[in-house]
Parts: sequence; structure tokens; C-alpha cells
Amino acid sequence: MRFPSEPFKIKVVEPIRRTTREERDRLLREAGYNLFHVPAESVYVDLLTDSGTSAMSDNQWAGLMLGDESYAGSKNYYHFEETVRSIFGYRYVIPTHQGRMAENLLFSTVVKPGMCVPNNIHFDTTRANVEHQGAEALDVVIKEAYDPHCEMPFKGNMDLIRLEDTINRVGRDRIPLVMLTITNNSGGGQPVSMENIRQTRALLTRHGIPLLFDACRFAENCFFIKERETGYADASILAIARELFGYGDGCTMSAKKDGLVNIGGFLSLNHEQWVQDITNMLILVEGFPTYGGLAGRDLEAMARGLREVLDEDYLRFRIGQVRYLGELLDNAGVSILKPVGGHAVYLNAKEFLPHLRPEEFPAQALAVALYREHGIRGVEIGTVMFGKKDPATGRTIYPELEMVRLAIPRRVYTNMQITYVAESIIELHRRRDAIGGLKMTYEAPVLRHFTARFEELPPARLHPV
Repeated sequence: MRFPSEPFKIKVVEPIRRTTREERDRLLREAGYNLFHVPAESVYVDLLTDSGTSAMSDNQWAGLMLGDESYAGSKNYYHFEETVRSIFGYRYVIPTHQGRMAENLLFSTVVKPGMCVPNNIHFDTTRANVEHQGAEALDVVIKEAYDPHCEMPFKGNMDLIRLEDTINRVGRDRIPLVMLTITNNSGGGQPVSMENIRQTRALLTRHGIPLLFDACRFAENCFFIKERETGYADASILAIARELFGYGDGCTMSAKKDGLVNIGGFLSLNHEQWVQDITNMLILVEGFPTYGGLAGRDLEAMARGLREVLDEDYLRFRIGQVRYLGELLDNAGVSILKPVGGHAVYLNAKEFLPHLRPEEFPAQALAVALYREHGIRGVEIGTVMFGKKDPATGRTIYPELEMVRLAIPRRVYTNMQITYVAESIIELHRRRDAIGGLKMTYEAPVLRHFTARFEELPPARLHPV
């Protein structure tokens, strides 16, 4: 079977309602054409993010009933700690309420002004947390990552030549750590190969620099290694994960992705002094170290989800469903980033809307049109999220890629709903010349994509469906 059927059956359903085009048009105007401000109940298929949107299993729901809500030393913490150690292998485990708090604790402790943190590609919160410390968040991914048509199997790989050049240029003392994001979200959900991780580790060992992983989608990355990399076809996902993390010194994780939960995250590290300093900060801003801003029941659901995500039948369906959407679009001539990644399909807005100039925010315009016409919410991964002002000239520095990410929640939508998404985008593609651009009317100084507001430029309407 090319695209496997769901390895689960549906026990509980949540009604979703359809809205009219007129209602969606009104909601867009009220939201300043920012889809983060559109009420979720007015979205038919919500592909804004795969973070915190998973459907939990009956086993996880059962675990919630076993929550030990003791302030200190909850039994659920010890189960969670044992689970994280058994998969990731690091000595210390620090729970947090989500991934960006893990990033904040790490970078506010370790990173100082004037430092540099290389990564394959930083995602938005990672970059913001580094830059908030007055440091440079430097992307050092291979150049092929920026070619949406290149079908390399591991486009998330670190560019080792550029990384070494960066270390020599910046100096080892100004690089507190190097990160690898697995899979590489900002680059299209692309995986990093085990060989590249191994070589990155060897390079950093020569310079005495720690390697940390952004492990949000580690299981999906491990599945791609099993599927695409020589020597791993017969290895279990757990064995691949243990080898992968064995090359690192620690990780941050938003468990809202491959932890299959709606809230939760953690830091796991080997560096004792870092842990001591981070724990002191944790107590100030998150809570006692054995709950880290979470209820005991959430820790239990996380522990169980981290086990479930290693199941190969689940991963085969999960990645197969994303691939299914990508191939439907590609076969219809819709330009997408290739190869299809692990958690999302990325529409190539530059080629979808070639008549729009970069300053008209083509990816944001495409996301707006998709919601207005079909009730589908995606998210812009382009100029709104990653565009920067040149401090010398004031001109916008545009990112290499201008995309709309369609992130598929785990175990939530059926293949029939995914087919609806594909047919809607194909229909929109046929009438793409009628989509107009946008003008930004408000932006925040940090993470502007969450709160920015826009006005439409003509042509402002598509013809009614």
C-alpha cells in the first residue's frame, strides 16, 4: 500500500463547522489579515501548526487520571525522567511548560552579548531567544536547502565547511554551543543525516564546542534516517535515536510535537554547571525542578507520548500522510518544496504567485487567500517571519525561501480531509492571478508574525467559489 491507512481507530470525535466565504472575509478584515488572530472555531481544516495540536491516545488519557499533583517529587516526574533518559541518554532532565521556555532558560544562562550560536536553520523562537541575549543566530545549513526543487534526501544537513570557517572567524570562545534542528523546520521539515551529525560532532570535538539538538521532531528525523540512510534499514527507531543523541551534549524539546501532547517540553543535558544555573532560573520563572510549570498529569502524558512516537506503524502513516498531500499537489503542477518533509508541506509562494513583488508578502497573501476561499489555515514562513531590516540602509533583507507551511497535526485529520486540502489548493492555483498582495500596517519589534497587521492591495478579491 503506497499510502498506509490510519494505524488507529477513532473513539472520540470533535465537530467542526463550515463557514461562508462572507464570514471568513469579515474575520480576515477584523484580524488585520493575520491568521493567528482568526478564531479557531471558524477554521475548517487547521494547518497553522503541528505544535500542541496532536490527538492524544487512550493510553495518554488514561495516564492523566494517574496524575500525582504533589508539589515536589511527583511520581509522574520520575516516570518522565526515566523515559527521557532511556531515549535521549543525557544525565539531567529539566521539565518546562513548552519548548521556547527550554530555549529561554538555556540561552539566558549560557549565551552572552556578542556571542554567536550556529544552527542548521534557527526556527523563530530559537532565533528570537538567541538574539534577545544580544548574540548572533547564524544559519549554517547546506546551500541545497534553499533550492526548493532540489530533492536531496538530507537537505537539513549542516554545512561543515561553513561551520569550521565560522569557528575560525568568530573564535571558539564566542561560540558557547552549536545547535542542530531535527528535522529542520524552517528549511521545509528536512532531516539531518546520521553521517552529518557524526561529522559535526567530530568537528566540534576538535574545537571543544558543545553540540545540542533542537529535538522537537526527532522521531520523524530518525524515521527518515531509517528510510534513506545506508545501514539503518533494520534498526529500530529507538536505536537510531540513541545513537543520534549520543553524538550530542544535550537537547531542548517542545514535546508538543513528537511528544504527542498539547503542552510540555524539557531540557536534557550532561553539563552539570549549566544544569545548576538553569535550575536556579527555573525555580524563579517556571516552578520547582520536578514539575517545571506542568501538572503531574501532563508529565505522565508526555512520558507516554515519547514512547508512542517511536512506533514505526505510527511514523509510517504520519510521514506517509504528509507525503500524500505533497504528491497530490505536485502531480497537479502546484510548486512545493521538495522533497516533502516530515510534518508539513510547504507551498512555494514565489512560484505560486509570481506576479507579486517580495514587498507585497506573497506567502502571507497566499495564506490569506487559502483561508478566505476554502477555510484552511496555514502559516507564512517567509518575509513576515524572517525578513530583516538592513541597519545601514533600512531596506528589507528578504529570506531565501518564501513559503506557506501546511503543518499537519498528528492523528487528527483523515486522509479524506487531506484530499480536501489538496483539491482546494489546486483550485486556488488555477485562479492565482486574482490574488493581490498585502501591505504591513503594524509590526512588533520581536516575533512580528504573531501580531502583525496588514491591509490588502488590489486586486483584493477572488471570484466567489
